[in-house]
Amino acid sequence: MNIKKKTTSINFKVLFYLIVFSVSILLLLWFFQIIYLAVSYEHYQVKNMNKIASSIENSSADKLNENLEKIAYENEVCIEYITSTESISFNTRMIGCELGRDNQAILKAQTELIKSSRQTEAIRLVNQEFKAKAYLYKIANENGYVFVYSTLEDISGASVVLKGQLIYLTIIAIIFACAISYFLSHKITKPILDIAKKAKKLGYGNHDIQFEQNGILEIDELAESLNNAQKELSKTDELRRDLMANVSHDLKTPLTMIKAYAEMIRDISYKNDQKREEHLNIIISETDRLNILVNDILNLSKMQADADSFKKETFDLTREIKEIIKKYEIIKETENYKFNIEMPERAYITADKNKINQVIYNLINNAINYTGDDLTITVRIIEERGKYSIEISDTGKGIKKEELDVIWDKYYKNEKNHKRNVVGTGIGLSIVKTILELHNFEYGVRSIKNKGTTFYFKTKKIKKRK
Repeated sequence: MNIKKKTTSINFKVLFYLIVFSVSILLLLWFFQIIYLAVSYEHYQVKNMNKIASSIENSSADKLNENLEKIAYENEVCIEYITSTESISFNTRMIGCELGRDNQAILKAQTELIKSSRQTEAIRLVNQEFKAKAYLYKIANENGYVFVYSTLEDISGASVVLKGQLIYLTIIAIIFACAISYFLSHKITKPILDIAKKAKKLGYGNHDIQFEQNGILEIDELAESLNNAQKELSKTDELRRDLMANVSHDLKTPLTMIKAYAEMIRDISYKNDQKREEHLNIIISETDRLNILVNDILNLSKMQADADSFKKETFDLTREIKEIIKKYEIIKETENYKFNIEMPERAYITADKNKINQVIYNLINNAINYTGDDLTITVRIIEERGKYSIEISDTGKGIKKEELDVIWDKYYKNEKNHKRNVVGTGIGLSIVKTILELHNFEYGVRSIKNKGTTFYFKTKKIKKRK
């Protein structure tokens, strides 16, 4: 059962993700500006109080009062110096200072600190009624106690302002996110929609369209891929038309001859034994040609679909090639074809023997069909670094350099006008390619204009069996 996935437009997704991003940034701002700011400020004040305490401890007794006054004003804290005889206040008129004001909470805290045996100690004070926070620091010396008071509420007003600003900033950010998402989604979706429309036309068989690039890397790569696909589809469509035309030609020619000679037997030669035998042999020959063509098409389809059997064995390739060439005696005698053979006495390889024989047949047939006026075909097996290179050459007019990559296609012809083959069919090279790729053999073609063409494949050399 196919479950249909819920789909949404790029416009919506871009808008959604931009709003999520904006809200995430604003939440971070709220956290750092409102919550973390207070914690950070308190941490700063504690560090500052420690520095103040260190400065007071290092002050000499004769300049203590002078230093306390300076420290109080420079650090915006209030200080009370209590000795056994007097109490001296510094900057106690500072806003928020509670020293010297008979504040019971402060007096109680001072008493607790005096009772402590530590030379320096701090108490964090919280006024529950007003939620005010402060630090009271004690520094003991030989003459008495120095109390330093610092409020922690200096940023409360700033926090209120920041909160107000962040509310407006949040609204503005969401509006901007919507506007930017609309712009981005339009810029991204327009080329994608254009590509989608053209891709549909390509799917319907219109191969004349071009996919344009627009400067976005991913979309440009998609457009380039589709342009390559369009080229391949155009090539495939042209090959399909050629295949239909050429197969029709190869089917029509023997069918026409079969019909013609059958009618001749019926109307003319049925009483002449010699003529009737000659005409029947032509019908059988043309029927065999049809059978070969149909079998080649079926074999190619089966191999490309991996439906054909594939059995490897070790055998002597030299022997197999010699046996194959013997079967061409008839065209050697009747049409004066010549075969040059250059092979070692034995050449053992491991492969599917029947399929490799089919490769040899097809390459020899191709050489026969396209060799030069001298009607010469050369078959070689060359030993090279643990491999055998099997080469089959003709002396024909050669193949253009730009056509070397497409000669393996079904029914490729190095002449635009299709001609009837002397032997074999027009899909031999496509069968060769499929078989060699199934074996993972290296293969290729070399061609020199007006001097001929050599097809080759290479396979691993197997040691001679005892």
